[in-house]
Amino acid sequence: MNDQSNANDEAPRLTSLSHGGGCGCKIAPGVLAQLLATQTLPFSAGAFPDLLVGRETADDAAVYRLNDEQAIVATTDFFMPIVDDPYDFGRIAATNALSDLYAMGARPLLALALVGMPINVLPRETIAAILRGGESVCAQAGIPVAGGHSIDSVEPIYGLAALGVVHPARVKRNSTARAGDLLVLGKPLGVGVLSAALKKQVLDAAGYAEMIDATTRLNRPGIALAQMPQVHALTDVTGFGLLGHALELARGARCGIRLNYRDLPWLANVQALASRGVVTGASARNWASYGDEVELGPDLPEVARTLLTDPQTSGGLLVACAPEVQGDVLACFHAEGFSRAAAIGEVIAGEPRIVVA
Repeated sequence: MNDQSNANDEAPRLTSLSHGGGCGCKIAPGVLAQLLATQTLPFSAGAFPDLLVGRETADDAAVYRLNDEQAIVATTDFFMPIVDDPYDFGRIAATNALSDLYAMGARPLLALALVGMPINVLPRETIAAILRGGESVCAQAGIPVAGGHSIDSVEPIYGLAALGVVHPARVKRNSTARAGDLLVLGKPLGVGVLSAALKKQVLDAAGYAEMIDATTRLNRPGIALAQMPQVHALTDVTGFGLLGHALELARGARCGIRLNYRDLPWLANVQALASRGVVTGASARNWASYGDEVELGPDLPEVARTLLTDPQTSGGLLVACAPEVQGDVLACFHAEGFSRAAAIGEVIAGEPRIVVA
């Protein structure tokens, strides 16, 4: 835990100051859909011809065409602490924010820090360590933290607004999968379960190290995947869980998705922890929002529903590609150190629905 020595020993645990953590803080997808349905102004791709990606399909970032060769990709993401180590919290939050750029196939350009901290509760050293963690990830991505905004808030909040660039013809959307495509997932699942275990102080050092390795690994394969015409759709798996983000793919493509439960990659000890009831409340909220669009096979373990809806913070890329390039997609992940990338299912003809066998 890199900067633990820099924090005041008497400072409160970061996770004790927030009602939720990481992408588990997200507003439930059903509630969010209701809120967005009330918005009537024409801020959409149809009203602005150069707005290539707006909010119509709940994609990962907005994309605005500058010219025939360049489009700007813009996103923002922030949340409350998922871990107690301030440096690691900053790293996770920054990695998660930049993931939305990679999920569109974009190369990051710069970031702005979004900072809300309880100034009279947290030591200055702790807040500074959070900022250093975020800056370290941006340095790995080859971009500056060029500014930002800060407020004095009740709960600690950190994240980024980030900009990237992509060729307009190479934008990867979450809505363009095709029936017959195969699905590849870049990172193992279970971050929400491990974060719950940390908060309950039942996560061992090995489990913590694995969680940090997954959540601070930049989804850079998205840049190379954008160069592959037979990669038809791309998104990342975050707060709505695997089922929620797969369902966004299905709705956008107007197709179904079949997931093979036995092929899903998991972080260490996740299934055992979930079986003991170590889970987040966001899992149940996620299921309540979209469970009627999911069919779970009769042979799945009892914890399957909880694990499939587990909110992922800084999760992996979910790729829909033509069958003949699945090997190339997996090789792209493996070349960047994503050793647990796996083929997990397929896009099928039919109504937008998820079937898990």
